Amino acid sequence: MKLWAALANAFAGWIRIARGDADWRAHFAFTAPGLVTAILIYFFFAFLAVAFASMNIGMPGLPGIASALIVQGLSLAALALAIQGTKAALKSAQPMLDLMVPGTYVLVFYLLAGAILSLIGGPVLLLLWIALGYLLYRLARVATTWSLGISLAFAVLTVLLLVGMPVTLYMLSNPATPPI
Repeated sequence: MKLWAALANAFAGWIRIARGDADWRAHFAFTAPGLVTAILIYFFFAFLAVAFASMNIGMPGLPGIASALIVQGLSLAALALAIQGTKAALKSAQPMLDLMVPGTYVLVFYLLAGAILSLIGGPVLLLLWIALGYLLYRLARVATTWSLGISLAFAVLTVLLLVGMPVTLYMLSNPATPPI
């Protein structure tokens, strides 16, 4: 199946990114169909994460699944926003697909690891955020000509958006209680 081959290639590519190998690009499809494939894989695993999280309470209905997938899709929007924001601040001509395609696959890892680690407890998620930040930093270093500081700032910005967005949505979705 093509999706599983893409996932296996992405895993091999991310191993090479983390090691700093020069041949990492051969494992990703830097095209619009390659990005669509990565997004489809992301939403497939997001659906599985929703199903896994609702095992004790029962699978939500179609509106519940749709809203959960929309919330999970905000991670992709956060990644795109961080890429575009960094590119705009630098006035960089860096192709967005160079970061978005591998970045989408690392979000699959983040989604899966987050679902598993959330069962253990909150403080362990801090380690996941650090690991995600490191992987995003490595991606920026190998995929762009950005300096060490810019790559680090990109990674921090992306992790802050990924972590802050759900908290913000939670706070906005719960109306303030009237004072006593």
